[in-house]
Amino acid sequence: MALTRRTFLAASAATAATATTVGSTLAASATTATPVASPPGDVVGKITVGYQGWFACAGDGAPINGWWHWSNNWGQPPSPTNNALGSWPDVRDYTATYQTAYANLGNGQPAKLFSSYDQQAVNTHFQWMQQNGCDTAALQRFNPFGGEGPTRDAMAAKVRQAAEQYGRKFYIMYDATGWLNMQSEMKQDWIDKMRAYTSSPAYAKQNGKPVVCIWGFGFNEGNKAWPASVCLDVVNWFKGQGCYVIGGVPTHWRRGVEDARPGYLDVFHAFNMLSPWMVGRISDVAGADHYYNNVNQQDQADCNAHGIDYQPCVIPGDLQSGHRRHGDLMWRQFYNLTRVGVQGLYISMFDEYNEGNQIAKTAESAAWIPQGSGIRALDEDGTACSSDYYLRLTNDGGRMFKGQLALTPNRPTPPMPPQGTGGVIFYEHVDYLGAAGAALAKGNYTRAQLQAAGVQDNWASSVRIPAGWTVTAYAEDNFSGQSWTWSSNTPNFTTLSPNANDHLTSCRIQ
Repeated sequence: MALTRRTFLAASAATAATATTVGSTLAASATTATPVASPPGDVVGKITVGYQGWFACAGDGAPINGWWHWSNNWGQPPSPTNNALGSWPDVRDYTATYQTAYANLGNGQPAKLFSSYDQQAVNTHFQWMQQNGCDTAALQRFNPFGGEGPTRDAMAAKVRQAAEQYGRKFYIMYDATGWLNMQSEMKQDWIDKMRAYTSSPAYAKQNGKPVVCIWGFGFNEGNKAWPASVCLDVVNWFKGQGCYVIGGVPTHWRRGVEDARPGYLDVFHAFNMLSPWMVGRISDVAGADHYYNNVNQQDQADCNAHGIDYQPCVIPGDLQSGHRRHGDLMWRQFYNLTRVGVQGLYISMFDEYNEGNQIAKTAESAAWIPQGSGIRALDEDGTACSSDYYLRLTNDGGRMFKGQLALTPNRPTPPMPPQGTGGVIFYEHVDYLGAAGAALAKGNYTRAQLQAAGVQDNWASSVRIPAGWTVTAYAEDNFSGQSWTWSSNTPNFTTLSPNANDHLTSCRIQ
């Protein structure tokens, strides 16, 4: 049975649903919050994404040997009657995919899924992070002392490799949910296994200390029933190990009501950073505004008073429940939390296809969903969205948070990017499929400059070119070797003579 962290609380939902419009407050100037705790680092001033990395498929070689988190019965492939999915991923960027028991996609292609156990899949995810302004990944680590342990151990190594390759940071985020011997085993796991990862240049540091997150203390749920004294012992132990410790805490941690147990405030104040959970708490812009006025500002003030960094969650919304509003819900949170003056943002989540609140590439229309499955695509409310829309939205929201984009309540990110108008765009596969590089302005691009723009060496297979522009591509660095010249969109480099597929190394754009 797949673990889940979603908790729907009737009281929270009712409160948000009855929240009044806050027009006068929204028109006011931004709240100025003084970050009294920490300077910029790998989590302060950064966009962090929660990374599950918990999908496996039969035949992928993973020790768990099954359809981990894709289906309810992991021994059988996902199907309409054996489904653990809230959203269907766009799998066009993966080199290996695995056949499910679903009907074909709407476009007639077989319904296949990726495996997180494939290094190429993890690399693809971290490349998306690199291309879309996601600075740091929090690798979720549930109790590793059971049957999932060997696969989770392997995932930590795969995440390290991908983070190093794509210049991202990562840290271990322990999820204590259902972990009976958590107090001793979490410490043992850190000493025996996870602490070694802090030697990686990609391991996140804050205030010069390796970052660790513990998610689940103080929640008013039966599978998180540790006494406050036990929780405080674990937090202080990790601080004693020289770690900067983040707490993934209940939404109402400060007041000890609804999703939060009373009597845990000393535990929460022992953390270096607090990241309250938000999945299932809001479903529209009015709910986001309610939390801005009644929770976020007060949380920030409490954190300031106690020298704690504040890293609230930003959620895209439950796609299957129709909460996303084609990006308006997510943008409102970026806007509100930037006004609050928070120290960091935590995106819940990167790859959480189970709960349907992922930002990773997702089926954009019925053409990319198994026929008859009832799973919603990104265009579920009638607005066409590209599969990478929520990655692009995160990129723009992060830029606004960092002051690189003017503060605005109006979402600047188009659900469908303009094709061939903003610059030259190279694509990984023919027909403009697969990963896309950044839109390139006129100029000269060496191999290093192309790679910095997301165009890997010997990688491109198609290109979109604005009207009136000309591209000269070269097979070698520094504009040498075989060359090709294009002045219009070119969907398939294999048809050129000589074959240009996977040969681009440098180019001139005029």
